[in-house]
Amino acid sequence: MVATWGALFPGQGVQFVGMGKWLYEGWNVCRECFAEADDALGYRLSSLIFDGPADRLEATEWQQPAILTVSVASWRVVAQQRPHFRPLAGVGLSLGEYSAYVASGALPFADAVRLTRIRGQAMQQAVPPGLGGMLAIVGLTREAVETLCRQAGGPGVVEPANYNAPGQIVASGLRTGLDRLASLVQAAGGKAVPLAVSAPFHCSLLAPASHRLAEALSAIRLNPGTFPVIANVDAEPCRQPEDIVPRLVAQVSHPVHFEDGIRAALTAGIEGFIEFAPGHSLAGLVKKIERKVPVASVENPEGLAKALELLVAAKL
Repeated sequence: MVATWGALFPGQGVQFVGMGKWLYEGWNVCRECFAEADDALGYRLSSLIFDGPADRLEATEWQQPAILTVSVASWRVVAQQRPHFRPLAGVGLSLGEYSAYVASGALPFADAVRLTRIRGQAMQQAVPPGLGGMLAIVGLTREAVETLCRQAGGPGVVEPANYNAPGQIVASGLRTGLDRLASLVQAAGGKAVPLAVSAPFHCSLLAPASHRLAEALSAIRLNPGTFPVIANVDAEPCRQPEDIVPRLVAQVSHPVHFEDGIRAALTAGIEGFIEFAPGHSLAGLVKKIERKVPVASVENPEGLAKALELLVAAKL
């Protein structure tokens, strides 16, 4: 039977000390996943994930491979239980796009662990600490946010960075411009919430990180994916390495079009999603995009049981 379900993979910000420990304790395939990540880095990433400290886990260079490892572990346990399940498409949010390509078989896991650490380092180093930031904007249309970003930019950089869901957009740029943007958003009837991030992700200020990422990707051999992943930069389904690599390079300094990616997945025929650990943040965004679409989040044993139940019911 042709799959009618998609796979979701989260990005930064969903981490917490102890995430994925239930996977490690419950399944050999997951223990092997954490051990593979440790070996890839030559560092006990699993100890950091399970035991902290939290401030080190929050550091971008460790947070990215940590979340990827937990996501892949949850993918592997579902794949073990339902070996014939192949999503119609995968959708990841920023970092989650890397997890999606690992799940599809396009990106080897060990390479992805090393690559996401390099990505995190490059993103952090692209802009001096304290100069940049991100601002969540709620209650305004994308057209309104784009107009306000242009007005707030002035001599600096203020750009839309994440189109997450209707009325939920994130802007990125220099802090002085973001302060102006916050005032403009409030005057327009929206709500502006500063995000606790260490750099202005997904804007043109991150161009140096793109260059470093391109170098790192050039040393990795990718494979054709067993299912397509809908790219963040343009919501196009990608399966071949020649399509994947340039989009991953561009993604770090361009906006994430998550809402458009979900809509593309639904247009392609996806009827529901399995969200892979940690957390359930993407389920909330999907519900804002299309309220009736079912989403099961593999964030704990109960979530795993629900996801497997839905796949069995769908005969997948």
